[in-house]
Amino acid sequence: MRYIVTGAAGFIGANIVQALNKRGEKDIIVVDDLTQADKYRNLSDLDISDYLDKSEFLEKFQKGHFGKVRAVFHEGACSDTMETDGHYMMANNFRYTSDLLDICTDQKTPLLYASSAATYGGSNVFVEKREYEKPLNVYGYSKFLFDQVLRRKFEEKATTAQVVGFRYFNVYGPGEDHKGNQASPFHQFKKQAEETGCVKVFENSDKYLRDFIHVDEVIKTHMKFFNVSESGIWNLGTGKTMSFLDVAKKFSQNIIEIPMPDILKSSYQKYTCADMTKMKNMEII
Repeated sequence: MRYIVTGAAGFIGANIVQALNKRGEKDIIVVDDLTQADKYRNLSDLDISDYLDKSEFLEKFQKGHFGKVRAVFHEGACSDTMETDGHYMMANNFRYTSDLLDICTDQKTPLLYASSAATYGGSNVFVEKREYEKPLNVYGYSKFLFDQVLRRKFEEKATTAQVVGFRYFNVYGPGEDHKGNQASPFHQFKKQAEETGCVKVFENSDKYLRDFIHVDEVIKTHMKFFNVSESGIWNLGTGKTMSFLDVAKKFSQNIIEIPMPDILKSSYQKYTCADMTKMKNMEII
């Protein structure tokens, strides 16, 4: 069967391609933007059938150039939570995903896509319901808005194949090297400890509690969803929290506190903890 993975040179996308390879799948069309060329390293040891730039992909897919596609894994997005260009963010995350959904609907192709815990923003409740969604930045809003569009399509019974949104919490693991300051605290703190012998954390990091999930668990869940046909939006975390300070202590006892930049203060999630009830009810995890 043929698969498509967008954002395939990125962190989670490359891990999805690897998981498909392990299942014996090699007819995989990968889509990305390699303007940041060193991302190619995430693909260099994987088996794929073709590469397309994201700028050419939608038109070719719409015209049926790829034949029958078993599923599209849509990981491509601007994931920089500090991005302030709303036009760029909405074009990349909301409009591109909306257009992709339309094509998948026309071709009756399952779509599994990356949503985000950023949709909850300033909320203290992390249940997949509209009343708990309060994005704090344009990245969170771009993910939130597409989820809203999808919900309306579910209500109108306008989808023709499975559509699954995974609300990722803080994912960490191999393949983050290219992400810079958007890499997980696990990756950043490990690198700091190796290079300097110490780890820098924001002041009061013992109070910043996040739900951290290893990428292997994220990928396992993606693969297991092939065994169900239900559509919907699901949290993908652990339901447990760890402070940034505790993460830092895993790599060094030499901790240096630094002030949080002003640009982050109004848009930083101090607490996330996935309510995994809906996922557990699927008996997938």
